[in-house]
Amino acid sequence: MVWKNEKEKQEAYELLLLQQKGLLEIEKDLIASLGNSSALLNQTLPDTVFAGYYLLKENELVLGPFQGHVSCTRIKLGKGVCGESAEKRTTLIVADVHQHKNYIACDSAAMSEIVVPMVKDGQLIGVLDIDSSLVASYDQLDQKFLEKYVALLLAEIELN
Repeated sequence: MVWKNEKEKQEAYELLLLQQKGLLEIEKDLIASLGNSSALLNQTLPDTVFAGYYLLKENELVLGPFQGHVSCTRIKLGKGVCGESAEKRTTLIVADVHQHKNYIACDSAAMSEIVVPMVKDGQLIGVLDIDSSLVASYDQLDQKFLEKYVALLLAEIELN
């Protein structure tokens, strides 16, 4: 499935933010909230093959709650799209993962990817990683709403 138009996509993201806000009203625990968050993303975004989190631990990204196939468990900063996003602290959109020099192949079904860094009070917490089975699935609208989504999570969850 792909979005019929930009309006449908935007409405889906607006509903996603409301649903996530509702979930965060009843649960603030990091792991529980990220678990439900990855499930919500997986259910909402079409053609998703991975939706999840890598959390920074001892200077590398470690697989956290996710929905999808078995995945890479540890990623060094600067390596792969997740490591690049974390190191640069900027959202990365990769239209075709097979054309990206620094891509780490964790799932052969992934064709495109968006990674949003999770930064709170200047501290890197981890990244949100979403992969699609289609080439060029993500654009500036995805970036805008997924950055809002991460900001909402970081404002509400307990990091301890």
